[in-house]
Amino acid sequence: MKFASVRIIAADIGSMVAFYEMVTGLRAQWLAPVFAEIVMPGATLAIGAVETVALWKEGSAAPAANRSLFIELQVEDIQSEYSRLEDNVALVHGLKTMPWGNTTFQFRDPEGNAVSLYMPTSEAAKRRFASRSA
Repeated sequence: MKFASVRIIAADIGSMVAFYEMVTGLRAQWLAPVFAEIVMPGATLAIGAVETVALWKEGSAAPAANRSLFIELQVEDIQSEYSRLEDNVALVHGLKTMPWGNTTFQFRDPEGNAVSLYMPTSEAAKRRFASRSA
């Protein structure tokens, strides 16, 4: 099995795609007027307009309703990313190092979904992530 993507259902797909383009520095690929993808190494962030929910089952998903999922993006330089984004996002918390060795900061996208950027900083975390890319 291969992890393929995380999909966000958006009330305002245009602003959500623009936000994630700003955060990732990547251009979205619009596959339909109601669906876009930002392809990154390892996985894809898919963003679908609320109209796409009915293609699965009406009412099976709702925009701006998430309170249990974090979108996590690993970065090369956490301080640089924090400096670039801190005035452009709704911060939940500033830089902090977690007990498992990642330095992170968290913010919310325009529809309230939690996003964390992180970088492995402890030696154990660096080894853990190095072994995943081998």
